[in-house]
Amino acid sequence: MQFAESFLRAGGNDKVCKICFFDGQRSRRHCSAEKNISHTLSPEFCKQDSANCTLAAELRYFRCILYVTYGKITDMKQIVIKVITAIVAFVLVFAALQRLLIPKYASFAHEGNLIREYYSSTRDHDVIILGDCEVYANISPIALWENYGISSFIRGSPQQLVWHSYYLLEDTLRHARELPQLVIFNVMTMQYAEPQYEPFNRLTLDGMRLSPTKIRAVRSSMMEDEDMLSYIFPFFRFKDNWRYVGAEDFRFFFRNPQVSINGFMIRSDVMPVTFIPDPLRRATYEFGEKPLYYLQRMVDLTRQHGIDLMLIKAPVLFPHWADGWNEQIVEFAHENNLIYINFLEYIDEIGLDFSLHTFNAGLHLNVFGAELMASHLGQIITENFDIPDRRSFPETAAHWAKLTEQYRRLIEIQQQELAETGRVQSILIP
Repeated sequence: MQFAESFLRAGGNDKVCKICFFDGQRSRRHCSAEKNISHTLSPEFCKQDSANCTLAAELRYFRCILYVTYGKITDMKQIVIKVITAIVAFVLVFAALQRLLIPKYASFAHEGNLIREYYSSTRDHDVIILGDCEVYANISPIALWENYGISSFIRGSPQQLVWHSYYLLEDTLRHARELPQLVIFNVMTMQYAEPQYEPFNRLTLDGMRLSPTKIRAVRSSMMEDEDMLSYIFPFFRFKDNWRYVGAEDFRFFFRNPQVSINGFMIRSDVMPVTFIPDPLRRATYEFGEKPLYYLQRMVDLTRQHGIDLMLIKAPVLFPHWADGWNEQIVEFAHENNLIYINFLEYIDEIGLDFSLHTFNAGLHLNVFGAELMASHLGQIITENFDIPDRRSFPETAAHWAKLTEQYRRLIEIQQQELAETGRVQSILIP
């Protein structure tokens, strides 16, 4: 209370007790709210009981300090709130613009939705199938379920390169936290030693959820003119799409359309094979170091988690599958104690007729060919792997019943369109 006693000696019998007095020289201008903290004391009060005046000055002084400090804190809080509000507003606007501008793949390149659809699935799949269009167009999960009770999901995408497949497997195990009993990998893209085309990278990588696995997948896949930032924030890749924003961008703003049943795209139309193009001649048919490296990593990762791995080549007529490639896969499978099935050698046994079971002249199977292929695949799976028949599991059966209903409904819609217009128009799952 020394400052208050000094104040009283300096003029404590004044009518106004200047509580902002500090050292005998400063005045109450130091207090920003002087009118609220001044205290009028009578001369008699100060003379009779200087201790009372000293205590009053002391209390008033601390009130002043607290008031000023509180005012500074309040000002700082307001600044922080404004900054946070501005940051949140920026993030929301940026996220909304990004969501508006990125492709929804509703009227074109529907395959761009395949990878992200996995994350909304039930995560109770005993079989995960990886690969390019030779899996998402040629294997029907519904046929696997109906004939064998196998719960499966196809994590396929256009020109899914081997390192894409590896990181999708890693994503499945580490981030989606699903542990299948069997992984099937279609080997067609083993022929590619380097990334081929930026749009195909996008159709696979943009659908992956952001994680360390996705970052590694992007690093392994980027071409020279690509950058990491645009994969983390697709806005920077698609910012010029504002010129093409349409009704579907608003219709599917919150959720992209569903284009598959557990990763399988349905086409029920027919375009028979009329000729088979001659295979392209290559200087060498040796697989590159990179695809072999990632195929071996796939083997190691599945074994680390106690998962079986099976290699397949789908039964489609082109692109051509060279004998040299096939021999290398046979050797790799033998060295790693894997089952490898080249279904091109089983076309008759499967029952495929390329005048009936393809919708684009032998490049892909239609839904009826995919059902035949899945039935044959399911038989091999049940004979070689311990995969349970889940048709007796009520919850799983109910889920697959709903998927089967959607599957049959879209086939019915497409068949009706074919009868009326001669072509399939509906791809989205009803």
